[in-house]
Amino acid sequence: MVARDNREARLPLELVKVRRSVINVMYTKTDILEADGPGLARAEEVLRGGGLVAFPTETVYGLGADARNGEAVARIYAAKGRPTFNPLIVHVLNQRDAAELGVFEGPAMDLAAAFWPGPLTMVVPRRAESGLAPLVSAGLPSVALRVPSAPVARDLLSSFAGPLAAPSANPSGRISPTSAAHVSAGLEGIVDAVIDGGTCPVGLESTILGIDGDVVRLLRPGGLASEQIEQVLGTDLAPPNSATITAPGQLSSHYAPHAAVRLNVRSPRDDEVWLGFGPEARGATLNLSTKGDLVEAAAQLFQHLHELDALGAPIAVSPVPETGLGRAINDRLRRAAAPKVETGS
Repeated sequence: MVARDNREARLPLELVKVRRSVINVMYTKTDILEADGPGLARAEEVLRGGGLVAFPTETVYGLGADARNGEAVARIYAAKGRPTFNPLIVHVLNQRDAAELGVFEGPAMDLAAAFWPGPLTMVVPRRAESGLAPLVSAGLPSVALRVPSAPVARDLLSSFAGPLAAPSANPSGRISPTSAAHVSAGLEGIVDAVIDGGTCPVGLESTILGIDGDVVRLLRPGGLASEQIEQVLGTDLAPPNSATITAPGQLSSHYAPHAAVRLNVRSPRDDEVWLGFGPEARGATLNLSTKGDLVEAAAQLFQHLHELDALGAPIAVSPVPETGLGRAINDRLRRAAAPKVETGS
């Protein structure tokens, strides 16, 4: 189990003060922007002013802020109610921009060439001259970097011409958003703007790898299957080597609906709604994929959890194979079903 550490004590004092000073920041209006020229121009203006903009990636909607602005980054933590020991992913336009922020050597170069742009995040040593706000890394000497492939995200990064810190655009620990409506349901009146770019096609957060010399560790399974990564590396991924949080998505309770979740259920109780998988889940309230297609299931997971949670009943979930994207799906489901914990802010 990944445990909370006392990393806040090691953050620069001025950033801890900034974080605490913005806990009660609330905006009176959240603008819903079109994913077009005027919408992107307004989003860029908000970001340059230190504001928060939710935008679609191929995985989920991210809550973006200028990664070089310590106060803007602190606002992400405040808006989400996110614990400050939990680092953020920094999104950049290309591998060249990533290499200006982090150190890429050996397998990191091979993986970037193979999978960027795409749903892969790599945690690498942070360059001293990166200019990133220290709060982005939650006091760690590393940085989590990703090059998204979604057109709207890339257009925003291109026009902003700088790195964007962007965790999922939802209250901390809750179901991740795959539509602008999901973002508004959780953060309306708290963030400045949401770019409505439709539904995210992958539907699961990025796979996160920790690069430690020639050793590549799987820190979080996600929208890129481990088998694809291992094929490029020519070796198996190593497990995390620490009980402390080194990347997003490692809290034991995460991605959670308000309702209780029960896993590996083939016959739900009368008081439960049933999230099925495959043709054998006849009578399921919703089915991740009646064909048993894991890609379809991944894309629908968070949307179906949002819909079932709105019904106000406990959620029973069918077994999902622990292969390919099923590994990431089961990771999210296990965290959704874990006992809820107070993460703090």
